[in-house]
Amino acid sequence: MSTLQTIGDVPVLMCADEGEAIRGEGDVLDLIGDAGYQGAEWVVIPVGRLDEAFFRLRSRVAGDIVQKFANYRLGVVVLGDISGHTESSSALRDFVRECNRGRQTWFLTDVEELRERLRG
Repeated sequence: MSTLQTIGDVPVLMCADEGEAIRGEGDVLDLIGDAGYQGAEWVVIPVGRLDEAFFRLRSRVAGDIVQKFANYRLGVVVLGDISGHTESSSALRDFVRECNRGRQTWFLTDVEELRERLRG
């Protein structure tokens, strides 16, 4: 279940912590459709909903998912602690750093950080 919230005048679709694992770009199409239907500009996905393959860049899952959101001009936020993944992968650490510099994909630790980003 996803809920629409407004954060700093920005409509954000917040995915529930519990639910089906997101394993690839096909799994995000429902989220993208839901976001479009509700008028969201951003979709927030809790870390726990992402399949482990997302954090292995060579699997291409992360890139495919990020690209799908970009194609539909939606921002996507991966919300939660991914330090265990970034500590063991310099490629993932670099990917996260580059994403966080942009305006389409962010890796954030909590909703307060999201509020700050959307207001800034």
